[in-house]
Amino acid sequence: MKQRDQWGTRLGFILAAVGSAIGMGNIWRFPYMVYENGGGAFLIPYFVAVFTAGIPLLILEFGVGQKHAGSAPATFRLLKEKWAWIGWWQVLVAFVIACYYVVIIGWSFSYLKFSFNLGWGSDTSAFFFKEYLHLSSGAFDVGGIQWHILGPVALVWLTCWGVLICGVKKGIEAANKVFMPALFFMVILIMARAVTMPGAVDGLNWLFKPDFSKLGDIKVWAAAFGQVFFSLSIGFAIMLTYSSYLSDDSDINNNAFMTAFINCGFSMLAGIMIFSVLGYMAAQKGVPIQDVVSSGVGLAFVTIPQAINFMPGATFIGVLFFLSLLFAGVSSMISICEACIAGILEGFSLSRKAATTIFCLVGFLASVIFTTGSGLYVLDIVDHYINTYAVLLGGFIEVALLSWFFNLESIREHVNRTSDFLVGNWWNFCLKFFTTFVVGYMLVMKCVGDITVPYEGYPSSALGVYGWAVVAALPVIAFLFTKCDSLGRKE
Repeated sequence: MKQRDQWGTRLGFILAAVGSAIGMGNIWRFPYMVYENGGGAFLIPYFVAVFTAGIPLLILEFGVGQKHAGSAPATFRLLKEKWAWIGWWQVLVAFVIACYYVVIIGWSFSYLKFSFNLGWGSDTSAFFFKEYLHLSSGAFDVGGIQWHILGPVALVWLTCWGVLICGVKKGIEAANKVFMPALFFMVILIMARAVTMPGAVDGLNWLFKPDFSKLGDIKVWAAAFGQVFFSLSIGFAIMLTYSSYLSDDSDINNNAFMTAFINCGFSMLAGIMIFSVLGYMAAQKGVPIQDVVSSGVGLAFVTIPQAINFMPGATFIGVLFFLSLLFAGVSSMISICEACIAGILEGFSLSRKAATTIFCLVGFLASVIFTTGSGLYVLDIVDHYINTYAVLLGGFIEVALLSWFFNLESIREHVNRTSDFLVGNWWNFCLKFFTTFVVGYMLVMKCVGDITVPYEGYPSSALGVYGWAVVAALPVIAFLFTKCDSLGRKE
């Protein structure tokens, strides 16, 4: 049972954990969250969330994962036999996320190629939605496979397969030792150039100008906790799996603090980079900064390419930006896949080569739907429902069970035993009361919001098929996997 792969060095684990936490959302979501929720004032609830939810949850998952040294299903089964389905649920959530996240990475791969000759043209919106995605009229208007998208997606799957088949030390650790330093270097390079351009200061003023009146809005606090929760890859098997490869004497508390702070630092760098570029574009176009600000895929594949068109050395900046997006995406994709592969490998007694190959093949086939003409609609709906209900609910169940129905103090004693500094009763309090309440509140409010107003105005049929049905299927399949796992161990 204990004969498992292990990280070669502490740095290797930190870079891998940071590689999982730092994804494309740090670049296209965090800056907009700051801008929309009070600017500099948003950093107050953000860092409160980091200290009261992010770090405590990382310590919890690092501690539990390292102590029980197993995949998510195996870890929950060791905690309590009847909890194994929760681990399988988290693995299935990671699988669904991998199937659509890989498509966005594929887009980044394509745009990296376009960067060399600014192939997106002057009308970046029409290029992305019409020429590149060939976006259909709705979620059920499939419109056929877009082969120019499927190709890069296949290459990303192949890259992940190549890294993961090599194992933890020679594959994941070695890859992140390249990806993470390169990613920070590229973002710092773009930022250093962007902040010196005309209008950059105006962009940064819009980003960090504090609006303290926002601090009275509970939605702003919920947004801060949500950003921290999703950004740190908490609640869907990744950190449990990564920490299961730690040695018995690993410094859990320090590792958790370092992972959280490096992730926050990167988010800040990304925010400065993005808003410097947006400030420059607004100045060049002679419009207010709010007229060019956007979030999500629109920021990455429409707004930023348009801004790059205005910049001196546009080709160089474009290549750096989309290469950084690609590195951020692939490092996170590897961690998502590993969480699933570890569960398959241990649950069904397969070799790493077999588990990795089966997972990547099934994942590739499942991701094809997102490369069709309706792919963006399907991706948008699935992402919203998976992140809102599957990830949040899975995280809520995890923290509630471990805080209220398990000996939380035993985990604190375990992490303190090998750590340079100790965590006190504040850790228990944050998990038991603060984090449980906040995650529960976010879950209820998002559910009420979706029932009251259909998400993004999509037809209820589309939301039902690609949203509610997908979420509802996960616990059912999780119970089936648990049953198969249980029968296999009895034979």
